[in-house]
This record gives sequence, structure tokens and C-alpha cells, in this order.
Amino acid sequence: MSKEYTNELLLDFGKDGETLIPVVTQDAKTKEVLILAFANQAAFNETKTSGLATYWSRSRKELWKKGLTSGDTLKIEEILINCEQNSLVYLVTPQGSGACHAKRENGSAHTSCYYRRITENDTLEYIEA
Repeated sequence: MSKEYTNELLLDFGKDGETLIPVVTQDAKTKEVLILAFANQAAFNETKTSGLATYWSRSRKELWKKGLTSGDTLKIEEILINCEQNSLVYLVTPQGSGACHAKRENGSAHTSCYYRRITENDTLEYIEA
């Protein structure tokens, strides 16, 4: 049976568990996209065990439990998987003031990592207050 028609979880993290799978993280209530990150086997397992969104940080090369230091954790409400079982959606409830590690000028967290748009002149424009 193919991955599209089974109820068996068949995520492929590779033999060593280090293959990264993209994870779109959305607010469970508003469906706003908050983060696009990646999970390896350890991050996925920690997400399921702790109930908090955990990713693999490609820059730091370590597990990244979102908000562990800032308090802006993301509580897992539901995990969705695509038809080919090679990407995930974490539906979450934010537990702090925002989801992005980048801060506004006043020091508060952006609600989403997608707080700018590209203009016709290829400059960036803030889209949240």
C-alpha cells in the first residue's frame, strides 16, 4: 500500500534519524502561518512527548524547543501530515506574546515570522503594527 492510502505513520527521517522534514507551524485558531522550520526524528519525538513545538535548528545544529528561553512556547493542538508523508503542519496555540525570535523595536515578539512583504521595488515593508 502506498503512503497516500495508509493509516500507518511512515515519515522517513533516514537511517540515522537526521533527515530534515519541513514543518509549517500555524496558529490553530486563526490559521496564520507563524513559522516554517524543520524537524528530524529527535525533534518530532520531542514535540509529541512534550506537547510543545520542537524543531531542529540548522544554524545551531541542535534541538530547538521554540520559546524555551523567551517564554513564547507553542502548544501543539494537532499535527497534520501531507499525502506523501514528507512534510508536517503543527497547529499550535501560542503561549507567549509572539512566535518569532526577531523582535519589534519596542522589544516585543512578532506574532509571526512573516511580518514583512516584498514590494514592487524589491524592498521590504512591515505588514503588522
